[in-house]
Order: sequence, then C-alpha cells, then structure tokens
Amino acid sequence: MWRLRRAAVACEVCQSLVKHSSGIRGSLPLQKLHLVSRSIHRSHHPILKPQRPQLRTSFQQFSSLTNPPLHKLKLSPVKYGYQPRRNFWPARLAARLLKLRYLLLGSAVGGGYTAKKTFDQWKDMIPDLSDYKWIVPDIVWEIDDYIDFEKIRKALPNSEDLAKLAPDFDKIVESLHLLKDFFTTGHKLVSEVIEASDLLLLLGSPGETSFRATDHGSESDKHYRKVSDKEKIDQLQEELLHTQLKYQRILERLEKENKELRKLVLQKDDKGIHHRKLKKSLIDMYSEVLDVLSDYDASYNTQDHLPRVVVVGDQSAGKTSVLEMIAQARIFPRGSGEMMTRSPVKVTLSEGPHHVALFKDSSREFDLTKEEDLAALRHEIELRMRKNVKEGCTVSPETISLNVKGPGLQRMVLVDLPGVINTVTSGMAPDTKETIFSISKAYMQNPNAIILCIQDGSVDAERSIVTDLVSQMDPHGRRTIFVLTKVDLAEKNVASPSRIQQIIEGKLFPMKALGYFAVVTGKGNSSESIEAIREYEEEFFQNSKLLKTSMLKAHQVTTRNLSLAVSDCFWKMVRESVEQQADSFKATRFNLETEWKNNYPRLRELDRNELFEKAKNEILDEVISLSQVTPKHWEEILQQSLWERVSTHVIENIYLPAAQTMNSGTFNTTVDIKLKQWTDKQLPNKAVEVAWETLQEEFSRFMTEPKGKEHDDIFDKLKEAVKEESIKRHKWNDFAEDSLRVIQHNALEDRSISDKQQWDAAIYFMEEALQARLKDTENAIENMIGPDWKKRWLYWKNRTQEQCVHNETKNELEKMLKCNEEHPAYLASDEITTVRKNLESRGVEVDPSLIKDTWHQVYRRHFLKTALNHCNLCRRGFYYYQRHFVDSELECNDVVLFWRIQRMLAITANTLRQQLTNTEVRRLEKNVKEVLEDFAEDSEKKVKLLTGKRVQLAEDLKKVREIQEKLDAFIEALHQEK
Repeated sequence: MWRLRRAAVACEVCQSLVKHSSGIRGSLPLQKLHLVSRSIHRSHHPILKPQRPQLRTSFQQFSSLTNPPLHKLKLSPVKYGYQPRRNFWPARLAARLLKLRYLLLGSAVGGGYTAKKTFDQWKDMIPDLSDYKWIVPDIVWEIDDYIDFEKIRKALPNSEDLAKLAPDFDKIVESLHLLKDFFTTGHKLVSEVIEASDLLLLLGSPGETSFRATDHGSESDKHYRKVSDKEKIDQLQEELLHTQLKYQRILERLEKENKELRKLVLQKDDKGIHHRKLKKSLIDMYSEVLDVLSDYDASYNTQDHLPRVVVVGDQSAGKTSVLEMIAQARIFPRGSGEMMTRSPVKVTLSEGPHHVALFKDSSREFDLTKEEDLAALRHEIELRMRKNVKEGCTVSPETISLNVKGPGLQRMVLVDLPGVINTVTSGMAPDTKETIFSISKAYMQNPNAIILCIQDGSVDAERSIVTDLVSQMDPHGRRTIFVLTKVDLAEKNVASPSRIQQIIEGKLFPMKALGYFAVVTGKGNSSESIEAIREYEEEFFQNSKLLKTSMLKAHQVTTRNLSLAVSDCFWKMVRESVEQQADSFKATRFNLETEWKNNYPRLRELDRNELFEKAKNEILDEVISLSQVTPKHWEEILQQSLWERVSTHVIENIYLPAAQTMNSGTFNTTVDIKLKQWTDKQLPNKAVEVAWETLQEEFSRFMTEPKGKEHDDIFDKLKEAVKEESIKRHKWNDFAEDSLRVIQHNALEDRSISDKQQWDAAIYFMEEALQARLKDTENAIENMIGPDWKKRWLYWKNRTQEQCVHNETKNELEKMLKCNEEHPAYLASDEITTVRKNLESRGVEVDPSLIKDTWHQVYRRHFLKTALNHCNLCRRGFYYYQRHFVDSELECNDVVLFWRIQRMLAITANTLRQQLTNTEVRRLEKNVKEVLEDFAEDSEKKVKLLTGKRVQLAEDLKKVREIQEKLDAFIEALHQEK
C-alpha cells in the first residue's frame, strides 16, 4: 500500500512539474507531418521529440489502427543488497525515540522532495509516447486552455521551503545505525523499524535511488526481469492493439462530429454570412497552374517539374478503386476486365462544404451524394475519353481535368493513368502497349512526381509489369509509395502469409519505395458504397492475422492512412520545389522577352487567340465590303461570264444549224425550237452556276487582295481556309432556277427591236462573237497544218509529216469551196472519195476521217467569214427590218437572233444580281461567321492555320507569364498559410 501511496504522490507532483522539469526531453514540439507520413520519412529524419500537439486548424483524420513502431524500454538499474535478520525487542526503543509527527512530516516532505529526484529515472523506463498521442482525445491536450496550472503551481509551497521544515534526517539515520550495531539479535519488529529507517533514507537522502528497497523483495518484479525483450514488446503491442480498438468508436464519433462542424462552417462562408469574399484554396490555385502548364507543355518536357501524384498500375489492379476511396465517391466508369481508363484523368481534391465534382471547362456541378449525378458524371468521363481517343487508337495522352470537393477530403492532385498491359488483345490498336508505356514514362520522369504504384495482392507478384517500369523511373525509391490492393483476397488465397509481408516490405521486388501500404477495395461488387467499403476494410484489418501477428504495421493499412500519407508527402514535395520552379519560369520569361525584342521590335506580342480575333475582324470587314459592290459591276461580270459559258452552244448548236436553211421562215422556226429546248433544260442551270462562280471569285478577290503595308501574310492560310469552308457550306437557293427559267423564256420570245441603237448594238455583239469564233478556228487550222512559210523562214520551223498531210488536204478542200461557195456544212461520200483520189495522185495517203476533221475547220472558217460579210451588209438593214424585209433581198434574221440572245443575257444578269445582293451575299456572310465561330473553338485548327516562329514565340511568352503569375500567387498564399 505504501508503494501505491508513494506513486500517487509522485503522479500529483508530476502533473504540476511536467512543464518545468529540467530532466524531461522537451515540451512536446509540434509535428509538422502526420504520424503516418512521419513513419514513412523516419529513415530520413532524426527522431522527433514528443510534444503536446497544437490545436489543428484543419481537420485531419486519424485511424485507430495506427500503430507506430515501438521504442525499446530502458529500465533503471536495480541494486540488490543483503539485509540481515533483525530482532523484535528493540522496536519499542525505536518507537520511543522517533515521534509520530516526525514520521508523518518526513514522509510528506521527503516524498515531494524525492519525487523530483526519481522522476529522471522513471522517464527512462517510459516509452516515447509521442507516437501514441493520437489515442488521447483532443480535449486532454486542450485542458490547459480551461485550467491555469501555472497559478496552481505557484500556489503550492516551494520544495526548498518544505525542506527547511523537515528535521535533520542524516542525524536520525545515524542514530538508527548506532542502535543496529548494539543489537545483534532481533525480532520481526526490529526488521520493520530498519525498513522504516531505509524508507527515511530513501526520502531524505538525495543521492540514493527510490527503487533500492522496494524492488528487492517483489516476486512479480523478479518474474518480469526474466521475461525476454521480445515478449515484452509483444505484450505491449497486444495491449496497444486493444487500446486502439477501445478508442475506435470514440475516434469515429469525433471525426464525424468534426466533419459536420467543418461542413457547417464552410456552408456559412459559402453563403456569405461573414460578409467576406472567400479566396481560392491553395490546391485550387495549384491545380490551375498545372492546367496552364498542360496547355503550354503538351509534350510534357523537362520544363514542368511541379509535383503530382501519378497513379500507375497493371490493368485491373485496383487503381480506380483506390482513387475512389480517396475521393470518397464512385466517380470513374468501370467494366469487368475491360480497359476503362483510356486517357489520363487529373483529379484535384480539395475541401468544401458540399461533396461535388466539376470539370475545368464546364460550370455544371455533379452532386456526389446523389446516384443519378454519379451516373451522369461517369458517363461524361467516358464520353470525354472516347472523344480524346483518335480514330485507329485505343488510348490518348490528352488529359481530362476534374475537380472534386467535399468535407474532410485531403488536398492533393492525382493523375490516374491507363493501366499497363502485357498483351494487346483484339479490338486494340497494335501500338497500345507502347503508347501506355510512353504516357506513363512521360508523367513519372518528372523528378518531383510522387509515384503511387498499385499492385494487385490477389495475383502472383511475378505477373506484375508496373514494378519494373517504376524501378526504371525511380531506382532509389525516393518518391514512390507502394500500395498492395485486395489484401483480403490475398490472405485467403496465398498459401504462405509471409509472402505478403515480403511484398509489403519490398523484399520480393527489386523496386524500392518510400512507404508500403496495404488496402482493401471492397468485396468486388461495383454497386458497393464507399462507406460500406470503408467499414469492411476497417473490420477486416481489425480481425486480420496479418496485423495481429505483426506482419503488417497498423500505420501501413487502410486507405485512410494512405491518403493522409500521400497528402503529407505531396505538400512536402510542393513546398520543396515550387519556388525553384518559379525561378526557372522567371528565367524562361526573360529569355523569351529578349528574343522578341530582337526579332520583332515593332510588333505587338499577340498570341494565337489574339491573332485569330484580329484576322476575324478583317475577314468580316471584307465580307461587308462584298455587299458594297455596285449593281453595274455585278451585271457586267455576270453577263460576260454567262456569254463565255453559253457562246459555244449558241453558235454551234443554234446559229450554224439554222443558217444552213434555205429561207428565213425555216431559219426562225429552227431557232425557236432550239432556244425553247435550251431554255427548258440547260440555260437556267448554267446561269445559276455562273452566278455562284462569280460570287466565289469576287469573295476570293476581297479575301486575298493585298491591303498595302498593313497586310499581314500570317493571316493568308486562315483566310483561305475560311473562304473554302464558307463556300463549301453555301448552297444556292433551289427556287432560283424555276423563276429564272420563266424570265429567260419570256426574254427569248421577244423579237421586237425598238430603235436603231439596239440594232447597232446587236450587230456589234454579233461581230464580236463571230470574230472571236473565227480567231479560234484559224488557230485550230494553224495547229493542224503547222507554221506557214513566213514562220518557217523566220523561226526555222518545219512541218511534221501529219501536218503536211493536213495541209495538202486543206488545200484540196479550199479548191472545192471556191467552186461552190454555197456548199452545205457536210461532205457527201462521193466528195470524200474524190478528195482522197486527188491526194493519192499526188502521192499523199489520207484517211477519210482526217478529211472530215479538216473539212469541219475549213468550212467553219468559210462560213464565219461569209457571216461577217453579211453582218456588214445588215448595218443598213434596220429599215428593212421595220418593214419585215418586204420587197428586199436582204434578210437579217441572224442579227435578230443575236439581239434576242443579248437581251436574254442582260435580263438574266440583272435577275442574278438581285438574287446575289438580296439573298446570297447575306447567306454567305452568315456562313463566314459560323465558320469563324467553329474555328475559334477548334484549337487544332488555329494551331494549324496560324503558324510561324512569331506566333509560337508570342504564345510561349503569354503562357510563361501566366504560369509565373499563378506560381507567385500560389507561393504567396502558401507562405500566408504557414
């Protein structure tokens, strides 16, 4: 009993002196890293001294299964001495010599005085409890906020004042020893008196240990000394495990309450109750930096060294399930054995009042507490992945950016990569395996990337592919965290449990890691909720033999501990590298600005988007200028273009056949029939084609016409693409041909020339048409017979054998025409035979088809010359026309035909001009605007059409400035949080 009293007194004094004891290690300094993450870095950092943790400003989850490595107990040396047997009868003499009040006073004062002395020895026996401080509820650490222990300590008497009131124990002890020397035989009472004297020695003598007498006769202490160190550690670990289980429910309740409180606080801030504008969180600012970097550094080269948590693993190893446990929501699409992750997904986890998810380029929020929103989110992710994958490929390097917010989420940025495969199956592209390897290497080669290596514990470790890849990227394991999934299946199926221990300790793989974790990702049912999986995981590890037999440490299990460790490691890496990266981008910005000043001193630094806006304004101005073309210009180019298109048909198919008739009645009848056929079938369609081509030509002229010194050739490719795409989308009004057919038919029916001016204009039009056709015919004949004697003499050119045959045939046919100038357009068979025999008599072998081809050109030239002569005669025929050629040998029906054609062309051109200016130009302008809007949203188009060193330099300069500004803002916020 007196031992218990002594311990009680010592404990009371300890509580008052715990903060001011000079022998204690420290006053429990604040641990910057969490318990789990500190256990990861224990090999890199000195042993932290225990301290009382400060009040946490942000909620951190703690697991009752956290079981840090135990420290060895340091026991105080125990001294053993011989105690002689004492007689009983001197007890009465000692009782008379020692007064009761001195005994009581000496016990009280000596106990308090000696407690301080013995505390230095006791603390060596007590293990370092700083690693177990999470077991104690936070209210214990916060008790000094409510009770002022300093005032209580000052109210107690000082140990020196108490020592003054105590008697001289040295003299009392000396007297007792004199009595012991006198009496050599003793009784039991004498032994008790001597033990009392030893007690006084312990209380009063400052140089003796408090365990001198008490540890001597204890049988339990003797038994404890026989216990080996291993058994002590096992016993203490067993007690610790029971203690953890005891506080499990308490911690869960506290975590839940804390989570609800933080949710309420965030909701109040979100609603503006405190009337302040909330700043962006650190992780959101950091995620924006990474998004800008991904746009700037699409190839992921060495310029981007900012930390990310890169999640890699074999296909179906449980990567997605681990991420969903960390995000606390089933957000990813899933399939039984099918590759679902087809492109990298960057997930930014941050704390917020509501559990929601949203994409970087979308304002829609998905409520992760509702199953319909979860299904919609998974469907949207799957659609985005399939959109990123190009045709003929299976995976894509393009990243999908997703933000997940919720109460209690650990702040970090994770990138989920496609699972590494060993064999390309049917339905996959042949280069799928190499593409996945290249994407994984691109992310892991970042020296500041944290590699979260996921290994399936339910399959043989030898089948793993990802471990070799991770070993290549991080051979020393300084930034790799190894996670063994499906441990519940592994414990059931693996014959040797020690194999799991070898895997989790990194002895089975050549891969080294910063930390090793084991998790359970559910029972294999895709419909399980995150809460159900977490409860199953906690229950499994509480009952697991792997934990009870110390094959796994408590801090190495559960996704909760994993998320805490990864978050701490992530922020540690961010704090160590972000300022260095900011300095690197400052240097890059200076180099780019210097290069721009040297190469483009007088130009603005316009990036691709700004250049596109400038080009867009120029294109729209040019389209507006198209609507300002004068009606006269439109009609002139339309009439000229239409005649060029139909002139051959008019002369060859209408005029020439009609001119072969014998009288004017037959001529007019033939012309009317052929004009009617032409108007019904071909003419309206030809007119619309001409109008559409004319609009394209004018539009192209405005788009490509240089604008003087202000013309920027960097826009030429863009303008050409806009022009082609706009014309491709434009379709002429379908009803234009029907209305145009009626107008053209009515115009050709009219034969009444009202005045001499119109008659002269028709003659002039006819002469131009015939002269142009005659010129073309003469060129065809010249090409057929070769150069004449002048060209042969001046330019030393000779005729070919074929040209000589054509020339002889032409000469023979011209003789025939001279004999009969009114010869019809076609040769008879006997005439062909006659020409052939005449040529053969001169030694020229000729084919009948060659004679027909030569006759066609020769007769055409003869007919056109005759028609031109007749046209000159008709200049004075307007008077006879008014009299309907009565009593006149002059008949100018061909002039009337060309007047009808000319009038039809003018009316058609006017009608087409009205359609252009009133309808088609506006529709084309609308198409141009739509094309520009589509190009504005297509970044690949802009990169392809706006190219060059100047554009790329301005683009890089803008991105680097944006990255530097965001990094500076993030660093400032990071320092403020500290």
